Amino acid sequence: MVLRVAVIGAGANGLCAARYLSTDPGLYLPTVYEQTAAVGGTWVYTDRTGTDEHGLPVHSSMYTNLRTNIPKESMAFSDFPFDSSLQSYLSRQEVLQYLEGYAAHFGLNKYIQFLTRVEAVTPVHVHGVLKWHVTISDVSAADKQSTEQFDAVMVCTGYNHNSRRANISFSSIPFYRRYSVPYVPAIPGTDRFQGRTLHSHDYRVPEPFRGRNVVIIGASASGIDLCVQIAAVAERVVISHSNPPFMRPRRLPPNVSQVKRVESIIGPNTVRFMDGQEFQADDIIYCTGYCLSFPFLTPECGITVHRGRAFPLYKHVINTTYPTMSFIGIVHLSLTFPLFEVQVRFALGVLSGRLSLPSKADMDQEVDDDFKNRLEAGLPPHHAHTIEPLYRDYVNELAIAAKCEPIPQTCQLTAAHSILQMFVDPVGFRNATYKIAGPESFERVPLQSKKRHKPKSAL
Repeated sequence: MVLRVAVIGAGANGLCAARYLSTDPGLYLPTVYEQTAAVGGTWVYTDRTGTDEHGLPVHSSMYTNLRTNIPKESMAFSDFPFDSSLQSYLSRQEVLQYLEGYAAHFGLNKYIQFLTRVEAVTPVHVHGVLKWHVTISDVSAADKQSTEQFDAVMVCTGYNHNSRRANISFSSIPFYRRYSVPYVPAIPGTDRFQGRTLHSHDYRVPEPFRGRNVVIIGASASGIDLCVQIAAVAERVVISHSNPPFMRPRRLPPNVSQVKRVESIIGPNTVRFMDGQEFQADDIIYCTGYCLSFPFLTPECGITVHRGRAFPLYKHVINTTYPTMSFIGIVHLSLTFPLFEVQVRFALGVLSGRLSLPSKADMDQEVDDDFKNRLEAGLPPHHAHTIEPLYRDYVNELAIAAKCEPIPQTCQLTAAHSILQMFVDPVGFRNATYKIAGPESFERVPLQSKKRHKPKSAL
């Protein structure tokens, strides 16, 4: 019997799901629903912010000058390498071309229904057999809806939009998290601020900040990248964060200062920080991450989303109530494309029956224990799907269960090394290329001098 599988989203994770489903046409028939007109998900750049031409929230968080913060040597799917002539740190255009090439090479476009939005996913029992009803709509005509029946669902949207016609008030990516609905922290006195505020989701170019005084809240990948870009045109930039010492950016531009977290806004343009300092700001940019949301999942699906956590998901992938529903790519602080591949193959191992799952009670207990351990380690609840620092154990465990090759050690080592370099030298860390020297070693070659550096391990 051929299993009909709905894949929600045609970004990198959805394309990966379609690629592996389509390799066994005698077992699977995928249908990929994509609400935009192109493959690539967040890698599809648009100048627009807020809503698109159909009134839907703009999905992409790409900005004009974005380049990856990990090298291509860490990013490729196992069976589709990047062009070896490309630099290690890719532009957004090069990554999108890679994904378009991946879709073309494996003939995936014929499975994709573009400009189609998933409105609802509901489990139903038909003659005692679990099926999934997927209600879809044409994005240009929201009232034009239909419902299809599937044997399984693979959710490949990452961090999704909260509503169909969202009104978002706030006008580096592979090693970070999924991007769509901006998270903006509650800061006392925000309503007093008379300057300009926006979330990094809506940042496109640095020019609007020329000659201005800017506060950037958050110093992870996007905060650091925007800080460097905006400092090139701004009068002053203050980057506010609570990073531990090893994640404190160094070698920042001379017009950049680092301060503690924002305590409050105490006047029309005055920002006060927790160390008592104050700054007269023209603009505030929130580089504070994204919300986890799956608005198309009906309550019957058995998935709860609370404070950045979706549960119960076994290994962050399998719905323990209905294992024919899987989630690809909701983990963060991890590699993306290679991890998607392992998660997809794990999910298909469950779907085909090749992989036997523990009982629901045992899976739920493991999910609860995992979350409890994170809290006891001092992580906040919204880090429920953060894989670091146990990334290697996690991906190896999935690969063994799925009976597929693990992610090469050098993918993990070069990515970890690159992220450390990002904090050490935010301005110049991309001025290098990575060469794979062996199964567990690499060389980082600075582009200017070509002088070789041979770390024996990642850290």
